[in-house]
Amino acid sequence: MEKRIKKINIIAAVFIFLGLPILFLGLGNYPARSILKEGISLLTIIAFCMMLAQFYLARSNKNILKDHKMSKVLKLHKYLGYVFVSILLIHPFLLVLPRYFESGVEPIDAFFTIITSLNSTGIVLGIIAWCLMLILGVSSIFRNRLGMNYKTWRVFHGILSIAFIATAAWHIIDLGRHIHSAMFIFIIVLSGIGIFLLLKTYLLKKSEDTK
Repeated sequence: MEKRIKKINIIAAVFIFLGLPILFLGLGNYPARSILKEGISLLTIIAFCMMLAQFYLARSNKNILKDHKMSKVLKLHKYLGYVFVSILLIHPFLLVLPRYFESGVEPIDAFFTIITSLNSTGIVLGIIAWCLMLILGVSSIFRNRLGMNYKTWRVFHGILSIAFIATAAWHIIDLGRHIHSAMFIFIIVLSGIGIFLLLKTYLLKKSEDTK
C-alpha cells in the first residue's frame, strides 16, 4: 500500500510539474519560431515549474509526503534546486543566444537593451527574481558558513523562496510569450498553494512554540 501511494505521488508530480506545462505549451496558439527559440522557451518553462515543485518537495508538504522518507525528499529538493537554479541563472543569456545565428542586433547589444529597460515592470521583476535566485543558490551552497542554526536557516530560505517565486511568477505572467488562460491559472494556483503551505508551516510552528 505504501509503495502504491509513493508511485501515485511520483506519477502525479511528474504529470503536474512536467506534463501539464508541456501540454499547455503545445496547446497554445503562437507564431512559429526557430527550434532553438522554442527549445529555450521549453527549457525555461520546465525550469520554472521545477522551482515551483520545490515548494512541494519540502516539510511544508509533509501530509502528502508522509509515506516517503523525508531525508530522500530533501535530497531530491536540494539537487533539483541546484540544477534548475543554474538553468534559470543563465536564462537572460539564453534569451539573446539566437542572435548569434540571426542578422540584426548583436547579442551583447540585445542583452544590455534587455537589462537596462527599467521602464518595463516585467524586466524589473525579472532582475529582482534573478538576484533573489542567486542569493537562494549561493546561500544553499554555503549554508554551513552562514552562522545560522538549522531552524533560522529554514526560515531565511523559506522567506527568500516566497519572495523569489512571487516575483518570478509575476515576471513570467507579465512578459511570458506562452502565457494564456490555462498557463496563467496553473502558475497562480501552484504558486499560491506552495506559498500558503510554507506560510502555514512557519506560522503554525511559531504559534505552537509560543503556547
